[in-house]
Amino acid sequence: MVIRWRRSGAAMLAVAAIAISGCATGPDANPRDPLEPFNRGVYQFNEAVDTAVLRPVAQGYVAVVPSPVRTGVGNFFANLRDAWSALNAALQARPQPAAENFMRFSVNTFLGLGGVLDIASEMGIPRTTLDFGHTLGRWGVPPGPYLVLPLLGPSTVRETVALPVDRRGDPVSQGVDDVATRNSAQALRLVDTRASLLRAGELLEQAALDKYGFTRDAYLARRQRQIDASRGDDE
Repeated sequence: MVIRWRRSGAAMLAVAAIAISGCATGPDANPRDPLEPFNRGVYQFNEAVDTAVLRPVAQGYVAVVPSPVRTGVGNFFANLRDAWSALNAALQARPQPAAENFMRFSVNTFLGLGGVLDIASEMGIPRTTLDFGHTLGRWGVPPGPYLVLPLLGPSTVRETVALPVDRRGDPVSQGVDDVATRNSAQALRLVDTRASLLRAGELLEQAALDKYGFTRDAYLARRQRQIDASRGDDE
């Protein structure tokens, strides 16, 4: 369901968002978020879906599934991301993180029961999580306006345009032919990801007066740090 949105909806959302750009004006408007009224509406929709569906399911998952099993599930999906991160590091002309991520994927796949065990971390092999939006930023593509995507959350125009490429590099959506198995794996990944954010969500509820603004600023700052770190490899 989420992956299908990535393929067909992301590009349409980017076009629609750009078409209404400039709608946030005034002295308090954030220059990085010219689509703020639109984004806040999508943010509220996402919050409603999260409150009604995702958070209760994630809480039930944590309550029912033993911690070692949840750790194994998280390790498995993180191991799949390592393979895509290795390719993106290579596209960014960064041989060290490319080699490290490839080594992580190889070690955990063959020695860690397909990635369920994180042997690579125990061996001290670092992880650098990368995606195609990060690769575009590495080569100077500007982020464009901040966007909040339905169900997917914080993004920018650059990251939204990169989503179809990231989908092509997703072993779950591209490598599993059986529809029922593929949908089950995607649902499990979604629930596991939301479960890993439960504590962060609680802290956000307690600390932020404006959760939208806090989430936006944290996301943009994190992405910029990642881009700056990749360009630092050239120095």
